[in-house]
Amino acid sequence: MPRAYDPKAADRAVFDALIDASQKYGAKKPILEDQERNPLSYTDLIRASFALGRKLAAMTSAGENVGVLLPSSAGVVVTFFGLHAFGRVPTMLNFTSGIRNLKAACKLAKVKRVLTAHRFIEQGKLHDIIDALEGQAEITYLEDVRARIGLADQVYAAAAGLAPRQFRKAAKPSDPGVVLFTSGSFGAPRGVVLSQANLCANVEQVAAHIDLDPDWVMFNPLPTFHCFGLTGGVLLPILTGMKAFEYPSPLHTKQIPPLIRETGASILLATDTFVNQYARSAEPGDLSGLEFIVCGAEKVRDETHNLINERFGGVPVLEGYGATEAAPVIAVNKPGDNRRGTVGGLLPGIETKIEPVDGIPLGGRFYVRGANVMSGYLREDGGVDAPEDGWHDTGDVVTMTPDGWITIQGRVKRFAKIGGEMVSLTAAEDLAQAVWPDGRHAVISMPDPKKGERLVLVTDQQHATAGDMVTHARSIGAPELAVPKKILKVTEVPVLGTGKTDYVAIQRMAETDARAT
Repeated sequence: MPRAYDPKAADRAVFDALIDASQKYGAKKPILEDQERNPLSYTDLIRASFALGRKLAAMTSAGENVGVLLPSSAGVVVTFFGLHAFGRVPTMLNFTSGIRNLKAACKLAKVKRVLTAHRFIEQGKLHDIIDALEGQAEITYLEDVRARIGLADQVYAAAAGLAPRQFRKAAKPSDPGVVLFTSGSFGAPRGVVLSQANLCANVEQVAAHIDLDPDWVMFNPLPTFHCFGLTGGVLLPILTGMKAFEYPSPLHTKQIPPLIRETGASILLATDTFVNQYARSAEPGDLSGLEFIVCGAEKVRDETHNLINERFGGVPVLEGYGATEAAPVIAVNKPGDNRRGTVGGLLPGIETKIEPVDGIPLGGRFYVRGANVMSGYLREDGGVDAPEDGWHDTGDVVTMTPDGWITIQGRVKRFAKIGGEMVSLTAAEDLAQAVWPDGRHAVISMPDPKKGERLVLVTDQQHATAGDMVTHARSIGAPELAVPKKILKVTEVPVLGTGKTDYVAIQRMAETDARAT
């Protein structure tokens, strides 16, 4: 049975939660590992955080937003906790978002220093990003910082490891815990301030929803600039006694499946796109040792469920739902109650309200409130716009069963008005997915002088035709208004670094195509 949700346990500072976990699960327990295969215990992690954090504190000010430009690794975890140990705020920068968005993020969060690594910049060929950021922030390479950690720092870290509460800078649960940036899948990214209590609360909520075993290993290939990768892939395992295995890129589809088996992983965090790719490239035993897979950020296709079920002995694929503003998990399916087509059951400690949307008969606009909901959005003056009365408007249209299981009908922005009727673009994408299950599809709307708006399907299926979709829509009784008449065939449907569909780029593609025809 999962443990009961404890609001008091949720109301903690992040570094204190790390110390509590060390005391609960054992200071010598291996808790963190990456592809270098040098596991760290709780004591190792705490000492390393103090050693690195002390050096970083000398370069920064208390409460400063410090940029972190690193892949998923032991290094980014030590950096995150090292900043917390000395009262700095990790500001996680999305290195896949493009130079313009990165510069805007640093400006908005008033980032004066960006922490990165020579090796990461070299391997990722990210020199253009560094060149662009150098004009507005100091770039600090962690290899250089570590080279300056001397005997005095090591003695300090050893002493701090023995009495961490005496050495760490005290923090309030309401203090900023991290600055993250929304995915930007529908527009410009926004800066989100999550408090330390927001992060700890979401860990407690998930642990009270799904029974987690401290002997398990969490395999996380998702980036820590994405809230799912940070909370789900780092904080959840480490604060609940599970070992976190960090892998630097979800794109390594051939390397990841054998490593999942080799590390004895119990849980895999990923998106539907990546899980599908792993399943196709994996050997039969690579994924069969998993207890379950958790997918977020995009809808899980039936094809992915079926593929995993057929090839890997029924390992459950649990679809979940969240938002950066909710730290991020709002709902997730359970291994013993996995309802396909839903995004799972509401986590404990979250209030909801569903308000009608004009013209949309099924479901309503979804609002959430709880200890995991953000402090607010960053303002340009350095302040924070808090959610009104604590309610966050998700922008999603949902239905919810009496026992709290949620189904996403679409985003409010993802409805088009065609001939006076509201049509879900998500439903149109589902039609395309049903006809061509092996493909990736996105539907956007464009202005239409006769009907107000029209749907455009962007797909990687070169043989796709509107006629095939019409036939399928008729066979299941779906309205033909939901069938895009215009199909734009592309080699690859654009996605963000998080695996989400990049609707901003897709809209630009469709507009360019419309101008050319």
